[in-house]
Amino acid sequence: MRKTLLSILLVGFASASQAQQAALPTNVQSIVDRVMPQVVEWRRDFHQHPELGNREFRTSGIVAEYLQYLGMEVRTEIAHTGVIGILRGGRPGPVVALRADMDALPVVEQVQLPFASIERTLYNGQDVGVMHACGHDNHVAILMGVASVMAQMQSELPGTVMFIFQPAEEGAPEGEEGGADLMLKDGAFADPRPDAVFGLHVSPIPVGAIAVRKQGMMASSDEFKITVHGQQTHGAQPWAGIDPIVVAAQIVLGLQTIPSRQLDVTLTPSIVTVGAINGGVRNNIIPESVEMIGTIRTFDADTRDEIHERVRRTATQIAASAGATADVSIDIGYPVTANDSELTDKMIPTLRRVVGPGLVESPRVTGAEDFSYFAEEVPGMFFFLGVAPDNPELVFPNHSPSFFADERALPIGVQTMTALALDFLNGN
Repeated sequence: MRKTLLSILLVGFASASQAQQAALPTNVQSIVDRVMPQVVEWRRDFHQHPELGNREFRTSGIVAEYLQYLGMEVRTEIAHTGVIGILRGGRPGPVVALRADMDALPVVEQVQLPFASIERTLYNGQDVGVMHACGHDNHVAILMGVASVMAQMQSELPGTVMFIFQPAEEGAPEGEEGGADLMLKDGAFADPRPDAVFGLHVSPIPVGAIAVRKQGMMASSDEFKITVHGQQTHGAQPWAGIDPIVVAAQIVLGLQTIPSRQLDVTLTPSIVTVGAINGGVRNNIIPESVEMIGTIRTFDADTRDEIHERVRRTATQIAASAGATADVSIDIGYPVTANDSELTDKMIPTLRRVVGPGLVESPRVTGAEDFSYFAEEVPGMFFFLGVAPDNPELVFPNHSPSFFADERALPIGVQTMTALALDFLNGN
């Protein structure tokens, strides 16, 4: 398996580079071709040495050092380990931001690669393996490649490019802040303020494909906790108390009617999922309380607010009907990742130029992304880059210990982000 995967990587990289020659002007493409071996080397190094959110010390150090080598203005320690490089072009023009996330996941890698991760660390008090199971190693390497390309064109650029290397997209450690939201609080977009921001995410769709859609592309993600308070009694005498388990069961069923019966299902998909219920310690004792936790997902900001209100009302009123009470708390998570319609329409020809018929409309994805915070601040466009190998036995979803990214996608990623930045700056 090790030899087979390495062969795929090496052969695939060469074939993809040759297949995409028309994506950029010849002079720009020649620069891309020269930097690609270094991009592959970076990607493998980051993959072999993954770091969890807010702990990307090695990764951010390599990034910052290279951006400084390229002569950029470099800001470090933004949101703990974030790095921003600012490349000011030789001519006046707009400001465009390009973003890559750097963090890995507490997953033990099961892919037999020569550069597989064997890293371990502490996560929430537990000894865990660490792996780039979501492919952020590719994102960092791609954006470093774009930085290298554009630094060599600096005098020709009509405007400014911000290279944002973000920590903790997968979430900060317990008790800490992090990610895109904290970068913005730390002034990431203060000076200069970008006119647009672009981001990509590798996805197990075929190499050569790019998927994008306007408006809600990835869901908002909120956590809820409902604690039902009843009155403890003997299990053989339920009438002597108030059974919070039965009330909790009724609340679970009631919550399911929110997306299926209370919202206009033609507007946007929505999900209310109860992921855990805990209550009681013995078979013949009705407990005092029951706690349930779950997640809320949707693709529209107004619908998100409406669901929150309906969850609170459903839980409290069902509980009240049985003589119980319910405390409802909702932890606001990532917003909807919504692509600006005007910006997306403007940049679709750029994407099509890079991948031709490989450009497809993305389905809505119920996963969440904190690129959404950047896209709430300025017009944004986020897209999926296909990294699935041709062999279906090697295709696994993001966050799987067997997730495998085909390196044929790396030059496509560099070309796409470079083309988006150049076309936006030039007003194409």
